[in-house]
Order: sequence, then C-alpha cells, then structure tokens
Amino acid sequence: MKRIQSLLVVLFFVLTPYIGSAQTTSDLLQKLTQLFPKAEITVIENLEGYSESYQLILDEPLDHKNPQKGTFKHYVYLSHVDFNKPMVIETHGYNTNNSKSEVSTLLNANQISVEYRFYGKSRPEPLPWEYLTNDQAIEDYHAIVSKLKQIYSGKWISTGISKGGETALIYKSKYPNDVDVAMPYVAPLINTQEDPRTINHTKTVGTAECREKITAFQRAVLQNREAVLKEFADYAAAKKMTFTEVPFNESLEYAVLEFPFSFWQWGGKCDAIPPVTALPKELFNYLNDVVGVRTYNDINYFNYLPSYYQHLSELGYYGFDFTPVADLLQVVKSSSNDRFAPKGVEIKYHPAYIRKVRKYVENKGDKILYVYGGYDTWFSCAPTPSPKLDALKMVLPTGSHSTRVKDFPENDKKRIMETLARWLEIKDLSEKK
Repeated sequence: MKRIQSLLVVLFFVLTPYIGSAQTTSDLLQKLTQLFPKAEITVIENLEGYSESYQLILDEPLDHKNPQKGTFKHYVYLSHVDFNKPMVIETHGYNTNNSKSEVSTLLNANQISVEYRFYGKSRPEPLPWEYLTNDQAIEDYHAIVSKLKQIYSGKWISTGISKGGETALIYKSKYPNDVDVAMPYVAPLINTQEDPRTINHTKTVGTAECREKITAFQRAVLQNREAVLKEFADYAAAKKMTFTEVPFNESLEYAVLEFPFSFWQWGGKCDAIPPVTALPKELFNYLNDVVGVRTYNDINYFNYLPSYYQHLSELGYYGFDFTPVADLLQVVKSSSNDRFAPKGVEIKYHPAYIRKVRKYVENKGDKILYVYGGYDTWFSCAPTPSPKLDALKMVLPTGSHSTRVKDFPENDKKRIMETLARWLEIKDLSEKK
C-alpha cells in the first residue's frame, strides 16, 4: 500500500507541470477562440522562450469601412509567455512566417507577428488593388490589437524592419494610443516617387576612393556584357530561375543601376569590390552577392508587385542614377522603378500621405525609439524627431540596413535599454540586454 501511495506521489509531481501546461494552453486557446470566432487557429511549434504558439488565419475585411465587400485570409502568429507581460506587435512590411523579433527577445515579451495584407499567404487572387492601402492595413492591426488587449494586460510595443518599420510609424500616427512604445528599425519616410536623397547619399557616403571603385565596377560589368550575361544565364539555369518578365539583358542593367544603392544599404566592403580586370564570372558573382539578381526572376517579379504598387501610390520610392553608365545602357530608359509595377492597374501617387505621417512622428511622436545604420541608403530618408519630444533616434555610424540593437557599443545599448525601461515602467530591463 505504501508503495502505491509513494508511486502516486511521484506521479503527481511528475505530471503536475504537464497538467498545468495543458490547462494554460486550453485557457489561451479558449480565449482566442472567443476573440476570433471565425478564425482558423492551429497550434504551431514554439520559438525559443515561449510556452504556447498559434497560427491564426483571420477572415479579414477587404474594406474595413464596407465589410460587405468581402474578406481575405490573413495570416498572423501569436507567441505566448504570460498574460501580464508586454506584448510586441511586429508589423511586417511583406510576407512573414513565425520568427522572433529582437524587441521580443530584449523584453521577454509576448509577440503577435502580422503578415502585411496581400503579401505571402495573405494574398488573394485576383488581387483587389484598390484595397491595398496603408489605411486598410492599419485597420487590420487596430482590430487585432483591440481584441488582444482584452486578454493581454501588459504594455504594448510595435516594431518592424524597413517597410515594416515604416508601417509601425504609420500605425503610430493613425492610432497613437494603441501601443505604449514604437520601435521601428531602419525605417524610411520617403518624400517622392524618386526621392533624390537616396542618390545624394550614394554620392557622398564613404570615401571618394570607394565611390570611384563602385562606378568602375558598374562600368566593367556592362563593358563585359556578353560574357557576364553568359554567367547570368548559367546561374539562372542552375537555380531553375526564369526571366521572361524582365529578360536577362534588362535585368543585368537594372542590377548594375541598383548596385550603388544596395552596396551601401547592405554594408558592402570596398576592399571586396573586384578590379575592372576581373573575370566575367567574378564580376557576375559579386554583382549577384550585393544586389541579388533573383530579385528580377519571374517568381519574385510576381511576389513584389504589391510592394511596387504601394511605393508608387503612397509610400514613395527611389530612382536610379544613370550618370556613371548612361553611355553603356541598351535597354533601360527610365530612372523610375515603375517598370516593376503591376500592368494594367491605374496607380496615382499621393505625396501628402507620408508627409502627414512625417509631420506627426517628427512633432508629436513621443516614445518612439528609432534604430538606423548610418551607411544604409534608406537612412537618408529617416525622420528627424523634434528635440522637444520624448523620443530616441539611435544611429550606428557605419551600420547597414541590418543594424540591430545588438550591434551598438555597450554604452549605446545601455541607453536604449534604460529608455525602454523608463517608457515601459520595467525596473530591471537594463539587465536583459
């Protein structure tokens, strides 16, 4: 009898954590089912540090002002730690899967990761372009946050990278009280369809010697066009990529024009630029390493149509500088990126949209923590918050578009963490960096 009692005691202590975990899971799942009764909710594998994770497929309205217009399947990913801990909403600018943001790691926070409407798995076919607006996307976030706030009582933080960071700023300007803190990474606010600040950046950043090497490389690629195109075709065949929408010759010219932008954006190393005497394979490989010619293949051409639509209608974008290679171009005639916009779709640019967002974040945007790399081409389009604001703009002088908090010197990381701790009213946050 004593053996049985002892065994029962052992089993109790062994199984209690699992029973508790199962109860927690059912509690959260029950709450999610009540909040999102029409959603498809699936248990998914936990990321590091989380106890429960779910994929939610929402029936999102195409038009939040007119729900009768129909819905689309909207993919979001919820990762759970504790109902009382902070919640991070990551406003991805494109497609996404379930990945942990740096902010969530720094704060040991819950996370809701939201795919941007009409990208990735959240893309309806045919795509109703008239509903691909930032305001509609912001309403997506607002609806999700409003519901989840019913069960998550901690502070809320929005974050995003590049276009996702820009989205976090737009969201903050439209619904300033939805989140307590916004933390965008490398986020531009672009003035025009071809913002001249990006070209000025590539002409002034770094050293004159490095910029001369960039121009020499661009010219060397096009001066060896036929041989480089052969390398391009061999690469495409090996990777099973097709280039019917943007043929090889045109793709090569766009890649060459793109090269200075991407070189500085992604932290290119001047010492790594091949000499003008390099073999065609070496020229192609380096161009591909920096720019990524896969950008122009048929699959990515299709995948990025929503992005170009948004940039050319509301967000603004950048143009190409023909000056270094104008005499060597055969196909590309326009400096605009509109070559990659959806065909047969009317696109009208609304410059006032981002201007209004910029006015808000620069003059009223308290508790926004900006992270930038100083060499990043998009840094040229960064907002400048008023010194009167309780905001923090951190710039890693030679950082790239990949700049994160972990890349900063210790004193800067301490300043970032202390600022977040003050804004979020967390006493021991500085110890978690």
